[in-house]
Amino acid sequence: MAIDWQPSASLETLRERARLMAKVRAFFAQRDVLEVETPVLGQGGSTDVHLVSLHTLARTDKGQRRLWLQTSPEFHMKRLLAAGSGPIFQLARSFRDGEIGARHNIEFTMLEWYRPQFTLDKLIDETATLIMSLLPSFPGPLVHYRYRELFHTHLEVDPFTTSLDKLRSLAAERGQMSAKALAGEGRETCLDLLMSMVIEPQLGKAELSVVVDYPANQAALARRHQDVDGEWVASRFELYLNGIELANGYDELTDADEQRARFAEDNAERRRLGLPEVDVDEHLLAALEHGMPEGAGVALGIDRLIQLTLGKARLEEVLAFSTPIARGGISLGPKLKPRCV
Repeated sequence: MAIDWQPSASLETLRERARLMAKVRAFFAQRDVLEVETPVLGQGGSTDVHLVSLHTLARTDKGQRRLWLQTSPEFHMKRLLAAGSGPIFQLARSFRDGEIGARHNIEFTMLEWYRPQFTLDKLIDETATLIMSLLPSFPGPLVHYRYRELFHTHLEVDPFTTSLDKLRSLAAERGQMSAKALAGEGRETCLDLLMSMVIEPQLGKAELSVVVDYPANQAALARRHQDVDGEWVASRFELYLNGIELANGYDELTDADEQRARFAEDNAERRRLGLPEVDVDEHLLAALEHGMPEGAGVALGIDRLIQLTLGKARLEEVLAFSTPIARGGISLGPKLKPRCV
């Protein structure tokens, strides 16, 4: 059998990719944001139950040790922030198992940056400015939506108060799944399915859509606050264009005890679901205990943005080489989960 050794992207596309990457670096250089490089292997992985971290065994003088390919450069970059780096950005190789499709690849490039002392609104504006600087035509205005508002508009339900039974029924109907398949699933899974299948395709049409005030249990490494309705929500945003999630930003959590508790909750949920536990990054927690400056950070799927900018149908068309099993295009999973994107 002949081996397909050719690049998945054309050489012309790779030249355009290099041009766009240079524009990204110029954008941050103009703003005195330091470019950094951090390891792709870490002491811990992402405990997020929606992400599948890859790991490998490394030999040490004390025997084998498990190391984790990073799902984003977040943990290492926050250690730099705690060390006093100031504003930083990175174009980082990241890895998420089981994510293959028209907008997914197991190995991909994440653009991630952190702005000490920035508010979330200020970071939203900067993220939109960067995106619009790379697009061939102006996508339209920047429009804000509350998570709750979107569910009222598109599904006529309240994501915070509607009964779990009704959410399961609606998720099965609109997600084209059997009720049996969702029988044991919780509220977050149902909401995520409805968001992915029904709401997200409607976002970013002739505009950049920003979604805020996600449920508090979707905070991950972000702070939480009470919204105008008195509901506890996550202090984070996601930004969409043409129905595609491009960026995911946080008002960053700096409390080490709270972060440790969230990691423990994630692993407890993993055990409940029969998923393997993931090693917690103790170095990150030590950095938070030392003190990380308050501020905001965002992860942006740069491969996806380049795909949109160049009008390509599949992500592999903007990658020099896609993951070998991705050629031919099976699709696993409804979306690229955040970060961290």
